[in-house]
Amino acid sequence: MKLGTRRSLMATTQSQMVADLYTAKTGRTIELVGITTFGDVSKAQLSQLGGTGVFVSALRDKLVEGDIDFAVHSLKDLPTKQDPRFVLAALPERHDVRDALVGRTKFADLAPGARVGTGSPRRIAMLRALRDDLDYVPIRGNADTRIGKVTSGELDAVVLASAGLTRIGRQAEISQIFEIEEMLPAPGQGALAVECLSTRSDLVDFLSVLDDPRTRSAVTAERAVLSALEAGCSAPVGAFALDDGHTLNLTAAVVALDGREAVRKSAAGSPSEAMELGRELAAAMIAEGADRLMGEQSH
Repeated sequence: MKLGTRRSLMATTQSQMVADLYTAKTGRTIELVGITTFGDVSKAQLSQLGGTGVFVSALRDKLVEGDIDFAVHSLKDLPTKQDPRFVLAALPERHDVRDALVGRTKFADLAPGARVGTGSPRRIAMLRALRDDLDYVPIRGNADTRIGKVTSGELDAVVLASAGLTRIGRQAEISQIFEIEEMLPAPGQGALAVECLSTRSDLVDFLSVLDDPRTRSAVTAERAVLSALEAGCSAPVGAFALDDGHTLNLTAAVVALDGREAVRKSAAGSPSEAMELGRELAAAMIAEGADRLMGEQSH
C-alpha cells in the first residue's frame, strides 16, 4: 500500500509513525511516497498563501490520480470544509496539543525587545497578550530551519508545536511548554489525519482500525468552532476540547492581533454532539464580538 506524504522531515516522520502502527496492527507493508506541495516550495508567508490547504492539494491530487492509496496530514493543515471526494478514515490518538518555546531561556525571562519567531497569527496574538514588550517576527520554514535561527542568534526564541518537536526528536531544545490556560492551541493541533478517497470503502474499513473516538470527538468540536467562525488556519483562533469518555469539554478563544482584546468561552456537552457543541460555542463568541476581532485582523 502506498502512503503519500510531504517530503519534510516532520511529515515523513509522522507518516512513518502511522505506517508502522498500521503494519503492527494489520501486518500489511506500507511504502511511503514523497510529494512536494506548493506550500513547501513557496517562500510567501502562510497567511498570504491563503493558509489552509497549501500543503494538502498536491497530496489529494495524487489520491485522485491513483498514485497513492492514502495520505497522512497534520490535521490543523486540513480545510474545515470537507471535500466529498475524500474521507478522514482515521484520526489516531493525538499527542501533546500544546505550544512550545525553543530558546535559551523561559518566556518570562526573555529580555524586553527579544525577537521571537512564529508563522502563526494565533501564536503572535496570544503571545502578545502575555507579553507585548517583545518583537514577534513572522517566519517560515521547517522545524530545523526555525530552530536554526535561534542557534545562529538571528532570533532569541521560536514557538512550535510540542508534538512535532517530540516526533522529530528535538524535545531537548524546548525551554518551556505553554499551558493550555496561557495559550490555547490551534484547532486540531497535535492530531494526525489519515485520508483516502471516499469511494474506497474497502480502504476506509482497513484504515479505520487506527481511529481514536475520543480524539475524533474533540477535534470535531474544535474544528466546528473554526468553521462556524469562517476562519482559516491562519486566523487568531485557539480551541481545545477534551473527551473524558462521558463529557466533551470545549474552550475556544479569538484574540485581537495586538493581544489586547479577546473573546474566550467554554461549553460542555455530549461527545456524540461534538459538531453542534462547536457551532453553538462559535455563535456565542460571535454574539460577544469575536467576528469583529477577526475582521480587524483582515484589514
